[in-house]
Amino acid sequence: MFRMLVASLLALALSGCASVDVGHYAGEKPRLDLREYFDGTIDGWGTFQDRSGKVVARFHVVIDAKWNGNTGTLDESFEYADGKREKRVWTIVKDGDRYTGTAGDVVGTATGAAAGNVLQWRYVLALPVDGRVWNMDMDDWMFLMDERTMLNRTTMSKFGVRVGEVTLAFRKR
Repeated sequence: MFRMLVASLLALALSGCASVDVGHYAGEKPRLDLREYFDGTIDGWGTFQDRSGKVVARFHVVIDAKWNGNTGTLDESFEYADGKREKRVWTIVKDGDRYTGTAGDVVGTATGAAAGNVLQWRYVLALPVDGRVWNMDMDDWMFLMDERTMLNRTTMSKFGVRVGEVTLAFRKR
């Protein structure tokens, strides 16, 4: 009986880790092409919620984006509600509906795929917390709503345990 209970709990826990396939959105419009959306200046407003759902940070980000063929640069400037400022510069390479990317605080290479109006992007972010750096697994979903508006939801996890979420609304100038 105990073994069945453990096996059932393990199966339930693993099923909670399953993710929707980006291909599910293939028919959605408008079609997302990062080269088109992230070209020029984009504003974003976001929050970070801890695992209980409490908002622990609010921020505004300005992204200056440009492309040279299939290689893009997204220069992100963050300003948090508490006055803290951060910068991240992404280099993104488009290969069909697939994308790879690097940034100074990203461990290794981010990988993503687009389908319909959606991009799913996965990477490891080196996040400073209380004087230490934690490598957080990021599962990032971007949803193009119209030619100027994109919604973004990112789940952050460590050792497979969800520790928080980032929610962002982007508006292209």
